[in-house]
Parts: sequence; structure tokens; C-alpha cells
Amino acid sequence: MAPPPGVAADFEAPIIRQAMFRIGEVVRHKHFPFRGVVFDVDPVFGNTEEWWQSIPEHIRPRKDQPFYHLFAENEDHEYVAYVSEQNLELDSTGEAVRHPKVTEVLLADGAGGWRLPPGQLN
Repeated sequence: MAPPPGVAADFEAPIIRQAMFRIGEVVRHKHFPFRGVVFDVDPVFGNTEEWWQSIPEHIRPRKDQPFYHLFAENEDHEYVAYVSEQNLELDSTGEAVRHPKVTEVLLADGAGGWRLPPGQLN
């Protein structure tokens, strides 16, 4: 079958997997001491090549997986992080999240996580 007009014959669409984590879940990094609340998901890598290259090669993630935008926090600071799915796991500590943006963007779900307000799309 011929490709659609304007698409190169050797173009290969990326395989898109379903994200493991949902908006509002509290996750933690597997290798670095921070955790955060998911507030957006990219189905595949969506940052700059410069950012990706700045990650040490031995821990550089694959680009063909979901990447998560987090309201992140460590012992000292709150910030926004961009993390690959392979480097995240659910945070099961039950500790309160202190990042101030969480309550500005999300609503508590009553089960220790967060959710988008009604009518707000990702």
C-alpha cells in the first residue's frame, strides 16, 4: 500500500503504548531521590534532543515510551520534572505531597491521589 500524500515511503510511525501511570498518580523515580504527581503524559519523547543528550548515556532512556510531566519534589525543593516511564514506579509511602502547584491544577481524589477537575481535558 502506498503512503499517504506528503509522507515519505520509508516513514515508520512510532508504536504508541498505553501509559502505565495516569494523571494524578503519585510516583517516584527509581534511581534518584524524588517523587511527584503526574500532571501530563507524552505518548513518546517530546523534549529537545539537547535535553536527551544531557542525560548520561548509561541511564539515558529510550524515546519510544511514555514520558511524564511531574510536579516533583525532593527533600529540599519543588520543581517540574520530565521523566521516562522506565524510570518511574508508584509511590506507596502515603506521604502527603507538598508541591504547591498540585492543588492549583488537580483535585484530591480521596484515596491519596489526585484527578483532573471535571470538564478539564489533558
